[in-house]
Amino acid sequence: MLRCAPVERFRRLFIANRGEVAARIARTCDDLGITPVFGVSEADRDAPYLGGRESVVVGPSRSSESYLARERIVQGAIQSQCSALHPGWGFLAEDPLFASLCEAHGVTFIGPPASVMQELGRKTPAKAAMARAGLKLIPGSRGVLRSVDHAAELIESLGLPVLLKAESGGGGRGMRVVRDVAELKEAFDSAQAEARAAFADDRLYLEKLIEGGRHIEIQLLADKYGHVVHLGERDCSVQRKHQKLIEESPALVLDDAERAHTLDAAVRATRTIGYVGAGTMEFLLDDGGALRFMEMNARLQVEHPVTEMRTGIDLVEAQIRVAAGEPLWFSQDDVELRGHAIECRINAEDPSNAFAPSPGIIERWEAIETDGIRIDTHVEEGYEVPPHYDSLVCKVIAWGQDRDAACDRLAKTLREIRCEGISTTIPMHLSVLASDAFRDNRYDTGAVPGWGD
Repeated sequence: MLRCAPVERFRRLFIANRGEVAARIARTCDDLGITPVFGVSEADRDAPYLGGRESVVVGPSRSSESYLARERIVQGAIQSQCSALHPGWGFLAEDPLFASLCEAHGVTFIGPPASVMQELGRKTPAKAAMARAGLKLIPGSRGVLRSVDHAAELIESLGLPVLLKAESGGGGRGMRVVRDVAELKEAFDSAQAEARAAFADDRLYLEKLIEGGRHIEIQLLADKYGHVVHLGERDCSVQRKHQKLIEESPALVLDDAERAHTLDAAVRATRTIGYVGAGTMEFLLDDGGALRFMEMNARLQVEHPVTEMRTGIDLVEAQIRVAAGEPLWFSQDDVELRGHAIECRINAEDPSNAFAPSPGIIERWEAIETDGIRIDTHVEEGYEVPPHYDSLVCKVIAWGQDRDAACDRLAKTLREIRCEGISTTIPMHLSVLASDAFRDNRYDTGAVPGWGD
């Protein structure tokens, strides 16, 4: 459903990210007749995904001095005469200060307004807004905790285990599991200290810990005129240490009634908070079959190609058009969710050695797109995987009429990929895809099906 009409407002767009993310955004820019300008670190200045095109070095190899350097990135966009900036996902994609800085200097930030991003970053007000729209929450405190004693009172009614979480948190920081009341004081103090250091805000809230469960997320799009649509859900339950490994759509574990209720409520909530752009609501499916809201990510997700394969809608295009002030060019009734799609993330890691990083030069690379297969990557033969950043080498996305067909197609493609010179997580993915637990949909977030680690 690529619209293909030019985006009149933008001629040049600054990509404030790297690797596969930057390559992905640039592809849509090319389709729309927009000139992409890459913001790169010193380590990436000669990366093959740039294709010899225009780039601006924004700092040294260290992310803190390049891809996380707000002022340097905005200056790069200004000096390269870009009227818009896409943050991708990761790095500064959900940083309201960065979004505000872009707007203050006349550069359109491809994402939600900074005020909305800031509101979503404050967890308890965001959860309250979602509850008012009809979404179910994980049982817990109705705001921030007043004290350790307040937390102890809640534990009496909720039971154990519980999770202490930072009000302004993210990335697992300021988070502690409490399985025994005797651990509460130490966990509370530790979570507060970590939250204070990471976010300059030591306020905590408490949730009942749902162990296992399934991680489900809903893809949403909203324009500046109150039009909101959902593009179905994804199941992201195959995880290792809270990092997603495999994502698929639809989530066959969902009851049809629960799916329909939550999709409708998610659309209402997105409209209520004044969201603009692409966003993702994340949920945990509990033992009773209820989807319970966790958080909303104010950006595009790594796994967005799964949704694109089912709908035919280019989500980066939608982001750019909405940021340019255009209305969504389709309604909910126009969205057709076809077949089954599944994605796996191939990282430069050695799964047989506790997933140790495996940077180095890719001496041989063959990864071929065929019918029903999409490969998103920034690497080629001779590319050196640097030690400074995320180790993603590529994403392989497969589509089929049903789940079995999609999984079979994905496994076949993984077996045919040739990547020499570094270790990758392909063996682990093949093991998961071959396991009975995965094929029978009998797993949760607690363990990787078919893999012993």
